[in-house]
Amino acid sequence: MADKNARVLKNGYSLEKKEKRTGWIFLMPAVILIAIMSFYPMVRALILSFQTGVGKNMAWTGLSNYIRMFQDKLFIQSLMNTFLYLLIQVPLMLVLALILATMLNNKNLRCKGLFRTLIFLPCATSLVSYAIIFRSLFANDGFVNHVLEAMGLIGTPVAWLTTTWTARLVIIIALIWRWTGYNMVFYLAGLQNIDYSVYEAAAIDGASPWTTFWKITAPLLKPTILLTAIMSTNGTLQLFDESVNLTNGGPANTTLTMSHYIYNLSFQGSPNFGYASALAFVILILVAILAFVQMKVGDTRE
Repeated sequence: MADKNARVLKNGYSLEKKEKRTGWIFLMPAVILIAIMSFYPMVRALILSFQTGVGKNMAWTGLSNYIRMFQDKLFIQSLMNTFLYLLIQVPLMLVLALILATMLNNKNLRCKGLFRTLIFLPCATSLVSYAIIFRSLFANDGFVNHVLEAMGLIGTPVAWLTTTWTARLVIIIALIWRWTGYNMVFYLAGLQNIDYSVYEAAAIDGASPWTTFWKITAPLLKPTILLTAIMSTNGTLQLFDESVNLTNGGPANTTLTMSHYIYNLSFQGSPNFGYASALAFVILILVAILAFVQMKVGDTRE
């Protein structure tokens, strides 16, 4: 027994302490990288949000940047634009993803793998590439106008990207096209964890497809639906690429998003990193609040 204890306590460390030390040795490179690349920039940005100026001329101004945003009409415009995309695009995308996942989960459907790949493929497309494609599709002499004119639905080309509501519509369509397949994969994974005998039993009991969906599929997929809703909300509040590459925030900033506005403040004209950092933390707070609300609404545990 003494020899066994001696082996366990070799070099003054118990076996448990040795395991913990080994674990920390393997974790430290990742911890150091995360601290340098993530936590330090976050702390630095928080400090910047209370300052104004550039470089060595940065001066501490307290809450002035946070007060300024309530008087900034352009920020309020970008906030409204972003929430418009959130309220329209996210529900449509998630519902469409759920419908597609339910259809492609049918064990009797042929070529399921092909259909799943084709629907997911837009997620693998470069952001810049797909923005260029959509710009050409919705140009004044683009494919969409040609088709609509050929069908007799319009008499003159529609200025899709230079009119406020049509430009917003193009961004919403682009977002749905790109991210529906991404969310569909999550729903498919959830559906494949549901025993197919449950659906067979429902069919024997005479349940319609609509009843089966609402009484079986939706409740069992609730955790996955909550996850995709939080991720989609988070992504939409940080929307940047579509605003920059499709419309460049126009016309007259009516498609400008909050992240696009922060980019303009930081890298266009006279940089204002302090005010941009304050707006970035507002996005962080909004993401946290909406995620918390969604988790509370979606949590039915007593």
